[in-house]
Amino acid sequence: MGVFTTTAGPGTATGHEQVVFCQDQPTGLRAIIAIYSTALGPALGGTRFYPYASEADALHDVLELSRGMAYKNAMAGLDLGGGKAVIWGDPEQLKTEPLLRAYGRFVESLGGRYYTACDVGTYVPDMDVVARETRFATGRSREQGGAGDSSELTAWGVFQGMRAAAEHRWGSASLAGRRVGIAGLGKVGRQLTGHLLDDGAAVVATDVSERAVDWARSTYPQVDLVDDTDVLIRQEIDVYAPCALGGALDDDTVPALRAEIVAGAANNQLAHPGVEKLLAERGILYAPDYVVNAGGVIQVADEVTGAATPSANGRYGFDFDRAKARATGIYRTTREILRSADREGVPPAVAADRLAERRMAEVGRLRAIHLR
Repeated sequence: MGVFTTTAGPGTATGHEQVVFCQDQPTGLRAIIAIYSTALGPALGGTRFYPYASEADALHDVLELSRGMAYKNAMAGLDLGGGKAVIWGDPEQLKTEPLLRAYGRFVESLGGRYYTACDVGTYVPDMDVVARETRFATGRSREQGGAGDSSELTAWGVFQGMRAAAEHRWGSASLAGRRVGIAGLGKVGRQLTGHLLDDGAAVVATDVSERAVDWARSTYPQVDLVDDTDVLIRQEIDVYAPCALGGALDDDTVPALRAEIVAGAANNQLAHPGVEKLLAERGILYAPDYVVNAGGVIQVADEVTGAATPSANGRYGFDFDRAKARATGIYRTTREILRSADREGVPPAVAADRLAERRMAEVGRLRAIHLR
C-alpha cells in the first residue's frame, strides 16, 4: 500500500487527506501521522508505538488505522474526523521524554488538524509528556485535566456491543450462561473480563504475555486459560472477542471458529475485504469492530469537547459520567446496524460502512457553508 494507492490495484485511491513523515535523529524518533478525513472536524486517533518489521509495514498500519478512526468517529456521532499516528520502534528501548516531546512538536505543527491519544505502546503518562509540547494531546491524566485511561470505556462499549449482538442472535441482551473467548488480556481485555463475569458469563482467554496470564490466574481464577489463539477459536464458545492487534479474522481463522458471535476491542479485525462475507456464509454474527470499540474515543473526545461544553454540574472539562452515558449508547448503535444489515441483506460490516460514509458526506457537506 502506498500513500496514494492501495493494494486493491493501480489507481485505487486510499482517500487520505494528508500523511506526514516525522523524524528527529537525536532522539531516534521516526513517526508517521495519517489524516484520513476532517469532513466532520479535526482528526482524532491514538499514537501506536510499535517495532514494525519495515517502514512499509508502519505505513500500511497507519493508513488502515486512520481510515478506521474516521468511520469509528462518524458512527459514534462525534464531530471529529479520523487520523492515527505510529512511532516506529520498540517502546521498551526507545521511549524517552525527549522523543515524546519531539513527537509532540510535530503534532503541534499540524495546527489542530490532528488530536492524538493513547494506543498500543503509549499510555496516559506518555500523553502528559506529549502535551507539554502541544495543545492537541488527549488521554492525559485526570490530574492534568484529562480523561485518563480510555481503556475503561473501551471495554464498557465492547460489552454493550456484545449485549446488542447477543440480543439480536439469541433474543436476550444478557451474556449469563454464555461462554466468551477473549484473545488478549491487555488494558481492555482485562476490564472486559470483569464485565462479563459480573453478567454471569463464563470466560476462556489467552495472551502472549506471561505477565497477563499470571494476572488473570491470580485475579480471576475462574477464567479458563488456553495456550494460544488457535486453541481458543476451536473452543466451544458462544462469543469470540479479539482484543489484541488487527487481522484477527482471516481465511484460516473463520473456518475454524466455533463461536456464533464476534465482538471484540481490536481494530481492523477483518484481515482483508471479503472476510465479512465468509463470516456471513458461516452464520457468524459480526459486530463491526469500529462500532463496538468506540468507547475509548468517546472518552477522549469528551476531553476535547468538554473544554467548551459545560457538564450537568456546570463545570467545564472532561466529565466521566457524560462520556459513559454516551458510550452506553453503543448498545443502541450496534442494534441499529445489525437490524439495518438484515433489512438490506448485507453483512453488518457493509451496513456500518454505509452509515458512516453517509454521515461523513451529509454532515461534512455543511462545511461548505462559509461562516465568518
